[in-house]
Amino acid sequence: MTAPQSEAERLALAPSAEREAWFKACKHPERIAHDWAYWRRPSQVPPEGDWRGWFIMAGRGFGKTRMAAEWVRDVAENDGAARIALVAATLHEARTIMVEGESGLLSIAPPDQRPTFEPSLRRLSWPNGAIATLYSAAEPDSLRGPQHSHGWADEIAKWDNAVKAWNNLDMTLRLGHAPRIVATTTPRPVPLVRRLLAEPDFVLTRGTTQDNRANLPTAFLSAMQRVYAGTRLGRQELAGELLDDVEGALWTRALIEQCRDDAVPPLARVVIGVDPPASATGDACGIIAVGLGSDGHAWVLGDHSVRGKSPEGWARAVSAAAARWQADRVIAEANQGGDMVAATLRAADIALPVKLVHASRGKVARAEPVHALYESGRVHHAGAFPDLEDELCGLMTGGGYEGPGRSPDRADALVWAVTEVMLGRKASSAKITRL
Repeated sequence: MTAPQSEAERLALAPSAEREAWFKACKHPERIAHDWAYWRRPSQVPPEGDWRGWFIMAGRGFGKTRMAAEWVRDVAENDGAARIALVAATLHEARTIMVEGESGLLSIAPPDQRPTFEPSLRRLSWPNGAIATLYSAAEPDSLRGPQHSHGWADEIAKWDNAVKAWNNLDMTLRLGHAPRIVATTTPRPVPLVRRLLAEPDFVLTRGTTQDNRANLPTAFLSAMQRVYAGTRLGRQELAGELLDDVEGALWTRALIEQCRDDAVPPLARVVIGVDPPASATGDACGIIAVGLGSDGHAWVLGDHSVRGKSPEGWARAVSAAAARWQADRVIAEANQGGDMVAATLRAADIALPVKLVHASRGKVARAEPVHALYESGRVHHAGAFPDLEDELCGLMTGGGYEGPGRSPDRADALVWAVTEVMLGRKASSAKITRL
């Protein structure tokens, strides 16, 4: 026999209009305005039992951020000795999403329990003495030394240095009698996600975008259903499915993992591969840094791609990437207008040669020689580049593309850069413009 539904559970499942009407009719609405138990869905309740980690892997809009933030808030308000690590892909995301976002810790706090945020110290302090500190997964060594009783790791599937950052975070959880951590993410088949799924003392919560339909705009849900229903991207980003390799894909996750190595040797040269966007709306500008190591291998150093930028905007991003890696050349595809590309880069004041390359074959045909270099162990990824790797795994052996976005902009930029440093004269015809 099913247990009777509580008022909180009934409200959690009710349409938003009904919940708002009930709230307005309540005699003391201020008492429950910040009471998460009245607003959460049953699937958002923390698991019971003796667990060390809670892994929330669900589609976008499911409510992952709110769930984790409310868990942190509950810990902080009930334990003045709590020391909490808040870790995101970058410090900017830790601040704008985990702390200041619509579902962040400052937004959900009741006025009398609102923590004080000190951005310069990366610190949140609650009135009872509990403290949370912000960290970036891109700087895993910043997690060496501190100690914590609890942690929240956000969007772990997109972290650079994911395994190293997680290991360092895990080792800081040595305060209190039962340290715990919550990890949230939209699924991607990366090593850290697979590792957490296999952890025996982690509890998994899964869900979809549709689960939170009462709190999402109908127009948004309709658009998502119309555009992405049945696609791989929709299954991953909306349905929260963990998808393995696409059958017939040129690259596989396993191949990329075999090529991952952060022991970069001295570099003989560095180039920046650029795939300019066809328009300023929707398309990304692929910007990938690749070095030629003293070992004769290619090393993928960084993904500096940008989306939705004007020509001046993406050109500045190319310039910044070139300066960051002290590149000696920019390799830019010129099929979208060689003169425009050259003029745009010249306007960004890039003081190094630009090699304009013209694609005479399809993307997959151009990628096949580069793929062969991966298979022979002559290309390495010096870190994790989730967006780039998703695109590589969407290139199909028979032609075509089944990855995220409309076009594999990052993958294209990588192919141009690796071709330049490894295949040299075997590359397609090109001209060099010195800016």
